[in-house]
Amino acid sequence: MNRRERRAAAKQGKVDLNPTGTATAAAFYEAGLGHMRAGRHLDARLCCQQALGLDPDHADTQHLLGLLSFHARQFDHAVEWISRALKQQPRPQYLTSLGTALLNLGRREDAVRAFDTAVRLKPDDADLWRNLGNVLVDAERPADAILSFQHALALDPSHWDAAFKAGVLLQEAARFEEALTYLNLCNRLQPRHAQTLQRRGLALYGLGRFEDALADARSASALEPADAFSCNNVGTALQSLGRHDEALSWFDRTLALCPNKVETLNNKACSLVELHRFDEAFAVYEQAQRIDPGNALTEWNVALLHMLTGNFEAGWAGREARWNVAALQSTGPARLSRPMWRGEPISGQTILLHSDEGLGDSIQYSRYAPMVAARGARVVLAVEPAIQPLLAGLSGVAECIASGAALPPYDLHCALSSLPLVFKTTLDTIPAATSYLPAVDAERMRAWEQRLGPRTRPRVGLVWTGNPKHRNDHNRSIPLRMLKPILDLDATFVSLQKEPRPADQAVLAERGEIIDLAADLTDFTQTAALACCLDLVITVDTSVAHLAAALGRPTWILLPYTPDYRWLLDREDNPWYPTVRLFRQSATRDYAGVVDRVRAELAALISAGTA
Repeated sequence: MNRRERRAAAKQGKVDLNPTGTATAAAFYEAGLGHMRAGRHLDARLCCQQALGLDPDHADTQHLLGLLSFHARQFDHAVEWISRALKQQPRPQYLTSLGTALLNLGRREDAVRAFDTAVRLKPDDADLWRNLGNVLVDAERPADAILSFQHALALDPSHWDAAFKAGVLLQEAARFEEALTYLNLCNRLQPRHAQTLQRRGLALYGLGRFEDALADARSASALEPADAFSCNNVGTALQSLGRHDEALSWFDRTLALCPNKVETLNNKACSLVELHRFDEAFAVYEQAQRIDPGNALTEWNVALLHMLTGNFEAGWAGREARWNVAALQSTGPARLSRPMWRGEPISGQTILLHSDEGLGDSIQYSRYAPMVAARGARVVLAVEPAIQPLLAGLSGVAECIASGAALPPYDLHCALSSLPLVFKTTLDTIPAATSYLPAVDAERMRAWEQRLGPRTRPRVGLVWTGNPKHRNDHNRSIPLRMLKPILDLDATFVSLQKEPRPADQAVLAERGEIIDLAADLTDFTQTAALACCLDLVITVDTSVAHLAAALGRPTWILLPYTPDYRWLLDREDNPWYPTVRLFRQSATRDYAGVVDRVRAELAALISAGTA
């Protein structure tokens, strides 16, 4: 019998006799393998028993019995048989089977070791490295999994599966540029693959390339129109482009496919908020809460809407949901050893007040520290290093440390952003002192005055962008070129902008009338001193807006159509900051109109000599 005939016989489960007319262990193994592939598992086991009767140490047969046990979901028996085979012959194939069985027993780290041994035995096998990556994903070791998939690709640059999995993990790790490299490769190797386009769209979205993300999301949806994930991605891309009416139609399409998708209900409500359809937004949030009553993100979103619309009582309480939203967690109750203060008597005790959101939030809510001290507590304040020197002299604060530093002993703690809840703050009871920050260092102010020169014209500070990583940065920041209409007014313009973006640096270089001292704004104490030398600060919604306002400086803030909750709606003033004036976008969401109004008001002030 030739090789082809023997192979055909094995597929049928026939035993190949040797030249003497007797069967061998190898022959029974081949027959058993044929039975297994044909789904005749009982016949396969019988062949294995006959094979082991002839050769008890026949490794391939032991491995085959392991596979048969695996198919029967007898994973402990599978591990036992495959381990016996490995004692005879340490083959990568056996190790792969062992690792898979161990995974099914929940023994993840043992499975990783099995797959790792397999790649050490055959390090030039791309599939083995891909397999190791897979088990590392199961073991919740994504960084190591990425390295394994990358190694597989180094061995086989056309390995689509390794490229796709590396791209997905990198996208989920927010390493968006790296993710694009692999997802672009996937798209070249296998064009028109919906999942590749989905993931690439998410990576592009993470990079703020919303038009490109929209294109990929649309393409993915066209390939799989019934896929709710792709429909939702189209909606979120449109949402980020400010095209909320269109986004709503895609969210509705998603919900038609998947009615209980809470993520999409949240997205839909957010677009309704952006359109100022607040009653409808509340109704959608209520629907989401009926489906998933414990969803912290929904509760957080509802709280922000309550705050925006002036319902502080519901808003402050709902904002505590942030401790259960992973993307919002910072230093919170779960990470601190002492109890959280909720307003009970505190006289004679030490309380740790700590930052928990952004720099602006810390500046805004630090106003409550003296109120806590007034209740008889010793106040330790822990804030971001950038503002620690600024707040170190805050009234009532016994000790001010930088976040991340070793904590002194304390009895209770409270996040700064939770203090308005503790004090039951309403619109009418906001502690709104004109200036509540420590006095600015006189020497620093004199140094800035000398650098600015004689005060021959009004001095106006400018800030036009915030942190590019802020989730709403695309709505709140503007390019410097948009401020050109005000630059021809008879004023001295001073840049307070830290780390201007490349396009803005070019404009700064062109516009010599802007005094750019930002390189010397080494911390917020310097920025505070410079702001105190100015007559007016014009800024978008950033931490500098809070700083200038908390110093009592006249501050004009440019706001998107739907602003952050603290600026409320439909008013030019702000109850938190008496010296603030708000310039809001209209429903057109166009900052050009905002700048035109700023220009007209600034021109009037200059003409009247009051700026």
